[in-house]
Amino acid sequence: MSSSTIAIILAFVFYLAMMVFVGLYTGKKTKGSADYFLGGRQLSGPVAALSAQASDMSGWLLMGLPGSMYALGTGQAWIAIGLLIGTIINWVVIAKPLRRYTIVANNSMTLPEYLTNRFHDKKNILKGISSVVIMVFFLVYTASALAAGGKLFNSVLGWDYHMALLIGAVVILTYTLMGGFLAVCTTDFIQGSLMLVGLIAVPLIAYFMIEGDFSAVLASTGVDSAHYMSLMYNGDHPITAVEIISNLAWGLGYCGMPHIIIRFFAIRSESEVKKSAGIAIVWDIIASAMALIVALVGRAFLAPVILGVTEGAASTESVFIEMIKKVFIENLPLAFIGGLFLCGILAAIMSTADSQLLMCSSSMSQDIYKGLIRKDADDKTVLNLGRITTIVIAAIAIIIAWNPNSSVMTLVSDAWAGLGASFGPLVVMSLFWKRTNLQGAVAGIISGAVTVIVWDYLPVVGGSTIGVATGLYSLFVGFIVSIVCIFVVSLATKEPDASVYAEFEAYKNYKEEA
Repeated sequence: MSSSTIAIILAFVFYLAMMVFVGLYTGKKTKGSADYFLGGRQLSGPVAALSAQASDMSGWLLMGLPGSMYALGTGQAWIAIGLLIGTIINWVVIAKPLRRYTIVANNSMTLPEYLTNRFHDKKNILKGISSVVIMVFFLVYTASALAAGGKLFNSVLGWDYHMALLIGAVVILTYTLMGGFLAVCTTDFIQGSLMLVGLIAVPLIAYFMIEGDFSAVLASTGVDSAHYMSLMYNGDHPITAVEIISNLAWGLGYCGMPHIIIRFFAIRSESEVKKSAGIAIVWDIIASAMALIVALVGRAFLAPVILGVTEGAASTESVFIEMIKKVFIENLPLAFIGGLFLCGILAAIMSTADSQLLMCSSSMSQDIYKGLIRKDADDKTVLNLGRITTIVIAAIAIIIAWNPNSSVMTLVSDAWAGLGASFGPLVVMSLFWKRTNLQGAVAGIISGAVTVIVWDYLPVVGGSTIGVATGLYSLFVGFIVSIVCIFVVSLATKEPDASVYAEFEAYKNYKEEA
């Protein structure tokens, strides 16, 4: 084993030990299910902001997005633009009202619980449907994070992909099981900071290491630099309206992401929401811009280009990893620092996987078990079941991610569309249209989920899916279908009870106690 490899391993051990320590420390504050799933609504503004953004971006920010832009050019940046717009709307328009309504609606702790309380669903239909949707799509989402972790260890240390997959999963499980929501959010704060430092430092150092004119070196990699750096080109062709709409549509998913909006539930006060919004938006702008720079600089810095697609070979999604290796790892005195920057990628992966595991856990134990099966379940039983569920979900996600050639970008895209189309329209309508009723809510969730599944998975157009045939992102279609179904079904069925209207007015007039 080389000295550089030993230095990298030491950096990883140091980082992972720190995450486990956070789990032990926060575990002392986790006394019951309210602490485990929501941290007692005591998140500070900075922790809530970086936790939300880190759990949002995941390995997609450091692997999926730079990889697609590295291969096809800055036309892929429309996804980042859409996500930035979605982030701003989510924090400025959705965060504060949603936090208020969860408090008014019987202090709801999860998204399914909020929807059930918001629509006075005495039969718990919404709780059951939304919990199933969360479990299905979060399995795919968690698998994307674990797959990114396996690729990281495989590319950097040459470890077998499957062994690396298991190691990453065990570490994430360890601190999530010990500390719950507080552990997840605290580690996400650390991980979000580390991600940002790595995104800024690595491409800037690499840029100044490029020998010769940047444009000339870029052109030598086989691209027309003018088109490659143009937002209006996608690979070898001018970008189409459908491609722009599809990429911008990613931003629609934000208000329906349970692992992101749960942070709004948990912020300690409304004044902290405003602080969180500013931090989250600035973080997103810097991180997205630097991911673009990683792709552009990486194309020239790593010439000849990375095109490997087989197991053990560098792929376009490993551009950031390869840059760190070339800048730091090949210089022994800097190998430990390079290892810490590689931990930034691991941080991105872990910050999403832990949140997703916790969301699945809360859906099963809090919403399905206590909400539907055993309503008198005591707090300890719910907490223990939550931890067991976390382990089971991780095991299933590992099975999904077992294929080393699975694409991080594809897995994230599918899960993001499913969750965004199922819940995004309903969250918006529940906050801003009081006429929305239970029947409309059910129709919105089901229609959004089914649209995405049909669009992305059923080969109904000459052996291809509708998504492949049209090139239109399923989230855009699913979001529109869901909104229409909520509106039409709500108007076509009975108005909500007077008690629902009264609670809506109470939420609109809610004032937080000083």
